[in-house]
Amino acid sequence: MVFSEIGKVIEALGKDRGIERDIVIKAIEQAFLVTARKKFGIQGEYETRYNDSDDEIEIYQYKNVVDDVRDPILEITLNDAKELDEEVEVGDQLGIRIENPNFTRVDVQTARQIIFQKVRDAEREILFADFKHRETELITGIARRYERGNIIVDLGKADAILPRREIIPGENFKTGDRIQAYLSEVVMTNRGPEIRLSRTSPLFLVKLFEVEVPEIQDGTIEIKAAAREPGHRAKIAVVSVDKDIDPVGACVGMKGSRVQNVVNELQGEKIDIVKYSEDLDTFARAALAPAEITNIMIDDEDKNLAVVVEEDQLSLAIGRRGQNVRLAAMLTGFKVNIISKSKLQEKIQKAVENLMQIPTITDARAQVMVQAGVEGVGDLAGMENEQLCQILEVEEAEATEILKETHDLIEKGEISLQIDEEEELVSASAIPAYHGKIEKSGSSDGEDEAEKFSDAERRLREELAAFKLK
Repeated sequence: MVFSEIGKVIEALGKDRGIERDIVIKAIEQAFLVTARKKFGIQGEYETRYNDSDDEIEIYQYKNVVDDVRDPILEITLNDAKELDEEVEVGDQLGIRIENPNFTRVDVQTARQIIFQKVRDAEREILFADFKHRETELITGIARRYERGNIIVDLGKADAILPRREIIPGENFKTGDRIQAYLSEVVMTNRGPEIRLSRTSPLFLVKLFEVEVPEIQDGTIEIKAAAREPGHRAKIAVVSVDKDIDPVGACVGMKGSRVQNVVNELQGEKIDIVKYSEDLDTFARAALAPAEITNIMIDDEDKNLAVVVEEDQLSLAIGRRGQNVRLAAMLTGFKVNIISKSKLQEKIQKAVENLMQIPTITDARAQVMVQAGVEGVGDLAGMENEQLCQILEVEEAEATEILKETHDLIEKGEISLQIDEEEELVSASAIPAYHGKIEKSGSSDGEDEAEKFSDAERRLREELAAFKLK
């Protein structure tokens, strides 16, 4: 069966679409296998082979050699079989080439549709494999059109989507504009691979610095965390493995040239570069810069930071519309509560005065109890003897006397249990929207990339081989 265009189709698909020759041949063989089953009976056993030298598809039908034929599609008599192969015996299976299958135009059209469907599937898989290994990279394309607020970006081989939520506020791209973005994800959908881009991701900021700062590329400087409020402000934390290199200065560049290039790409987004430290107290102070921090109380269990600042540093610590405290929370991964020192001192004094309603509690003892978290008579009344002994370092008998006196006064209704809080102690609070810490991923070498491609090819081959007539 000769189809003069088969060789040309294989060559064209391989050259124009980059599909491997073996995959195209496999698709053609599968297509004609399906067509043969439809024409000669689906219960039969068939095999198709592409003959490269003759540029033709050979179709074989396999039949069992028997004495009496019950199903002519599956069986052949011994006498008929010996005419084809003299050495055949009953029980053998004989492959018979169908010399002239007489495919109709409909049969050929069916085969053609299957071929091009399988080729499209192969092309999608190849495209998927080509971009999947480029996830987390910077990528550049041309804006082609808007679809439902999303920008379709031409990457050359394929189109990518830049969702509306991933566009920096205030950005307005026109058709033909160059777009640089972070390739966040490649997923396979029913319509083929979908390449998703982002310009609002903190990792886009990280990748831009990797391009601008050679010390980051060679591993001398590492970006440990990044946080952004796209279009407004961002913070990155950097550290150097070389003590002689200032990581902040290297990222800023001569006269701010390096950081300015990143700012320009991000439409004027202000960027703070801080030095990273494994010590959370030190790092939190840097993350809240330019505010000067008086004290930080760290709660590792609940991942909270209580940050105490002077009154004149309060606005700096909070930032415009709370930006500074929110970015610091994302950078550290901790909830950050900004507390005014004057309000804290006022609260401590009120708590001391509340505890001193008990005659046996002196100012010194009240101060110690407040430092231990006892903020009023109500807290004191709920304590056990052992707890009070440990806090005040007194004998059990004395602790018992203090608690008895407290309960007696409460029953008489002569004292207030808690301090009156007229205003909130916490001036600002921020829960991290995400943890800005950058997880260091192992670099993929050529061997890994080859493995990714081979996995894609394997999936293609399995899909082609598993094709069955529905």
